Amino acid sequence: MIKIALSAITMMVLTIGTMEGPVAFASTFPEKPITLLVPFPVGSGSDNTARVVAQEISRQSGQPVVVENRPGANGFIATRAAASARPDGYTLLLTSNTHYANKFLFKSMPYEPIASFDTVGVIREPSPLVLVVGAASPYQTLDDLTRAARAKPGALSYGSGNSSSRVGAELYKQQIDADILYVPYKGNAEALNDVAAGRVDMIFSDVGAMRSMFEAGKVRPLAITGKQKLAFLKGVPSSSELGLPGLELGSWGIFLAPKGTPTEVLNKLHKWISDASEAKPVKQLIAATDGIPTRMTREEMDRFVETEMMKWGAIIQKAGIEPQ
Repeated sequence: MIKIALSAITMMVLTIGTMEGPVAFASTFPEKPITLLVPFPVGSGSDNTARVVAQEISRQSGQPVVVENRPGANGFIATRAAASARPDGYTLLLTSNTHYANKFLFKSMPYEPIASFDTVGVIREPSPLVLVVGAASPYQTLDDLTRAARAKPGALSYGSGNSSSRVGAELYKQQIDADILYVPYKGNAEALNDVAAGRVDMIFSDVGAMRSMFEAGKVRPLAITGKQKLAFLKGVPSSSELGLPGLELGSWGIFLAPKGTPTEVLNKLHKWISDASEAKPVKQLIAATDGIPTRMTREEMDRFVETEMMKWGAIIQKAGIEPQ
């Protein structure tokens, strides 16, 4: 009887310890450096964001946040490492809409874009894309470009170095019912160089990538997707103003954690990242591309990524793009 009673007490102690474990862990988190994985190269917009936000998380948490760039393989290298990491809050991923578009661009993936991760935080609203042509291009307006694309099916071309620029161009094609040739690049920087040189006709670029080339007079912006206007692009109309309200697509970033990370830890990380969006260094970074700081609850982020993935998937499937 004594042995049975002792065994019962032991089981109770173990059960209580197990139940209290996650709470106790969360109360002391973090006790060591946090790693923030980025699937894009050093110097990219995502990398710049990661480094500024990492400093703010470190300031609030009292622990270093190490940014680790693992570019390549369409983001699979860094993302697979994050998906397979221990779900304890010490490994995070800063990714983009490309993460979700890949679901429809590849036959198989080493993780699930939604099911393999927990949403953690965002710091800015989606940024519009900018449709640009070379400075010497004969197309002065979006109407000029649209008329030419419709008059010469397949004669015009668009460059693309990521899923945002490609899906943006495919949505434009669908909106105007025209055929434009897709020219793939390893990155948008290379594509922009060829647009500037006149080797391809256009590109839907993220704001950060095209700004320096615009300021150097190498490209001409014709339209901004959606309804938002950009202060540094004075006089450049939105696609909505130009009669294409359906041409609404933007690029965005989101912080994720491996699926199964304790809720209490996710809540801590969410608060630190959300508060970072209001810190002066982060606001300055966002303002540099006329961005708008924001914060979402984790539930709002879950709904947002599901809606965006369906939207991007529908554009890709309607375009007839075969998964690789």
